[in-house]
Amino acid sequence: MELEVGILVILGLCAFVAGFVDSIAGGGGLITIPALLAVGIPPAQALGTNKLQATFGSFSATLYFWRRGYIELAEMKGAILAVFIASSVGTIFVQFIDAAILSRVIPFLLIGFALYFLFSPKVSNEGSKRYLGALGMALAAGVVGFYDGFFGPGTGSFFAVVFVALGGYGITHATANAKLLNFTSNVASLLFFALGGKVLWIIGLVMAIGQYLGARLGSRAAVKHGARIIKPLIVTASLVISARLLWQQYGG
Repeated sequence: MELEVGILVILGLCAFVAGFVDSIAGGGGLITIPALLAVGIPPAQALGTNKLQATFGSFSATLYFWRRGYIELAEMKGAILAVFIASSVGTIFVQFIDAAILSRVIPFLLIGFALYFLFSPKVSNEGSKRYLGALGMALAAGVVGFYDGFFGPGTGSFFAVVFVALGGYGITHATANAKLLNFTSNVASLLFFALGGKVLWIIGLVMAIGQYLGARLGSRAAVKHGARIIKPLIVTASLVISARLLWQQYGG
């Protein structure tokens, strides 16, 4: 599928904004998927192409956080493996199973997460009590990875809840490790979308440039401002995703 240069530029700008938001709070797909659909790309190819450009954004954010010491790769290797496998399985499952039931449940979970991040004293730059060990964290992350491969909206909020509420991480460290696992999940999903011929490579790579740059700026803002910027953006992203899903079910 070929698009005019002007349309590609607009898609690249959408990806830039999405990369900035997604690197901090998740929810970038709320910007890029509607943009892809709006220019006439079929839904399956829009999802596959979105995974391509999102992979570059999550990689950019992960690299920035890792270079500044917010990610310990050795500590996360079990979670990385679990998320990769689970996301791959989720991506395969979604091709055979109707994911509509999740669209009825997820909005209310996200609203609950928004309220948690808004009111919980644990959500700060400081760490707190850890409730799960390495194996428990890997399994919990794997569940989120499966969800990302199977359905996707709000994955950033789910990963953040795992790290803050169960892992005792401060919000900036939680965001950093969430992007690492989001990158892992994106790579796994992209692999299976590509094998299924669902990726428009030229469009995805143009958008990837915007994603990479936007995520770079977003992760820099997250490190600089910490909970002051991360907390309100996660709350906002969770509520916006919930509103969108509820509108699709009851308002359309």
